[in-house]
Amino acid sequence: MKNIIYFFILVLFLLIIGFVGSIILDNEAKLIQYLNENYTTSQVNMYFETKQKWQWFSYSIIPIFLLIKISIIASILYIGTFFYSKAKVTFKQLFNAVVKAEFVFLGVGVLKIVWFYFFQTNYTLEDLQYFYPLSALNIVGYKGLETWFIYPLQMLNLFELAYWLLLSYFIGKLAFTEKDKGKPMDLGFKIVASSYGSALLLWVVVVMFFTLNYS
Repeated sequence: MKNIIYFFILVLFLLIIGFVGSIILDNEAKLIQYLNENYTTSQVNMYFETKQKWQWFSYSIIPIFLLIKISIIASILYIGTFFYSKAKVTFKQLFNAVVKAEFVFLGVGVLKIVWFYFFQTNYTLEDLQYFYPLSALNIVGYKGLETWFIYPLQMLNLFELAYWLLLSYFIGKLAFTEKDKGKPMDLGFKIVASSYGSALLLWVVVVMFFTLNYS
């Protein structure tokens, strides 16, 4: 029951932050400006007619996408606990741990709103698209950068680090037994790094490959 409650609270916060952000940052106006500069009036009108027709789908896909993401990560971590833990850790427990750790990424949306509302008030659609707070990309900058480098530099951020640490803490508590040496956090980090870390690295490489070939 707690899994469901945490999950829907997470979805609710994501929807609220996304809705508030779109209003405060005036995303639609930036999008209109970008489309008018690159496409004809008929193409722009057709885009917004389609967007309005399928707007409900964009909101409904958020919980579906999040559920798939959390389930995949929990499954990957389950494999890690199978190899490195002597305790019996269930998929349900891991799902709950991943859901709680996902709350850290709410800070991404909040900081994005704060940054563009108070600090970088003159911005473009590309600035909004590529901005990822507390990431390596913000230090390097996306302008003049090869497109296939953008995603990995976005993934190098303090939120991802905090996510790893939270997962390590929660999983360490679940997987650690009296027979294990060291601390629960150490075991948790070992499981996270070997399973989730390996899968994340593979995912980044795949995204870089497709970006390089289709950009």
